[in-house]
Amino acid sequence: QVQLVESGGGSAQAGGSLRLSCAASGYTIERYCLGWFRQAPGKEREGVATINSDGRTNYVDSVKGRFTISKDNAKNSLYLQMISLKPEDTAMYYCAVDVHRWRDCLWVAAFYDYWGQGTQVTVSS
Repeated sequence: QVQLVESGGGSAQAGGSLRLSCAASGYTIERYCLGWFRQAPGKEREGVATINSDGRTNYVDSVKGRFTISKDNAKNSLYLQMISLKPEDTAMYYCAVDVHRWRDCLWVAAFYDYWGQGTQVTVSS
């Protein structure tokens, strides 16, 4: 059983930065597709960034050039570095693991098997 614990959320001014962390236990997550998702009030959960077992990354267009997903296999952890934050980035952010895929990661939340509890990111203008 995988347990994921996010940290690093908080408040920032527009143009600021935050770094989210996701510590995993109970499973070695480096072998699988990993993702960061976010959900704003009244909106569906959307994929923000994914990273596969080889370290290949993908981003939703709205965050390209501003967010960087990475992982530390030795620490069994996943990260999301966010810069040039915008008010529209305000949401609850979740890390997730898809233990059925390792190469071609999907954007659909339903395919991810394990989720963290979420960490709130609030960006003010």
